Amino acid sequence: MGQAEIVKKRTNTKTKKTLMILLKIVGAIVLAIALFIAIVFTVNIISSKSEQEKIESYGQLVPVDGKNMNVTIQGEGKETVVLLPGYGTAAPALDFKPLIEELSPYYKVVVIEPFGYGLSDGTDKERSTDNIVSEVHEALQYLNIDRYILMGHSIAGIYGLDYVDKYKNEVIAFIGIDSSVPNQSGMDVEFPIETFKLLKKSGFGRLLVKTGASPYDGLPFDDATKEQMEMLALKNMYEPTTLNEMEHIYANFQAAQHLKFPKDLPLLLFVQGNNTDRKDWVSLHEEQAKDSVHGKVMTYDGSHYLHHTRSKEIVENLRTYMKDVTHVKQN
Repeated sequence: MGQAEIVKKRTNTKTKKTLMILLKIVGAIVLAIALFIAIVFTVNIISSKSEQEKIESYGQLVPVDGKNMNVTIQGEGKETVVLLPGYGTAAPALDFKPLIEELSPYYKVVVIEPFGYGLSDGTDKERSTDNIVSEVHEALQYLNIDRYILMGHSIAGIYGLDYVDKYKNEVIAFIGIDSSVPNQSGMDVEFPIETFKLLKKSGFGRLLVKTGASPYDGLPFDDATKEQMEMLALKNMYEPTTLNEMEHIYANFQAAQHLKFPKDLPLLLFVQGNNTDRKDWVSLHEEQAKDSVHGKVMTYDGSHYLHHTRSKEIVENLRTYMKDVTHVKQN
């Protein structure tokens, strides 16, 4: 065997060894990834089952369209305030707690948890504005509530337009908490629905939530309430009902383009004044309110969830506003 052949053989041997080592490394990495995915998947199943047993009931279940919708009622006031949540609020009755505590000494407060939210059932029915509004109304009818102030956060501003249009004889006033307006930009985005489904099913959605900071840090909720909201957030996250609502967001905003609040309906809009993402946020609400005889916009610095930190001011100004409107109407 010549020198050249010996060198070639040694080179081939080294190459084979290198390839074997690389294959083993790749195999180990693939195995580690597969094991990690399996662990995340298994932990999600076990944790979901464990949390389901720890979630505490609150409110009452109301039959709506053959399913159960969760509703909480607090306070003994003569006037009723019906609270509607923003999109994706995991547990509306708990999330609204700071606001409920301020409202309940003066009003009867009714919090509706639409299908897919809080402790309410999910539904296969399309999450069009029309369906959502009719379901909320059915719940109120069951409870014999037929005169009320409608108060809504975020996307409830869109649903509220349709609600008032359909049931104008029942709604005393509409109060928006950083409520959405039909002509705000950015509602034509295409959401990665299939990715969200995969995150839910695989358990990686839970992992992302658990490794991030709690959205309730520094907010006026006790530890037990925070724990319940976090468990309900994981339970309801990326569920079919709210994903279907997400798919309908653009269509629902488009459907609201032709709607306006009635001119004679008291309209009070509490708006985030420090919204740096939308420079026209306040002016959009001022434009919406200007057509109302009693239209008023009040701004506060805070997060989109103004009721977490501004509930006291919201209720004080609501009471003053309603007294002023009543005085004007009487004269």
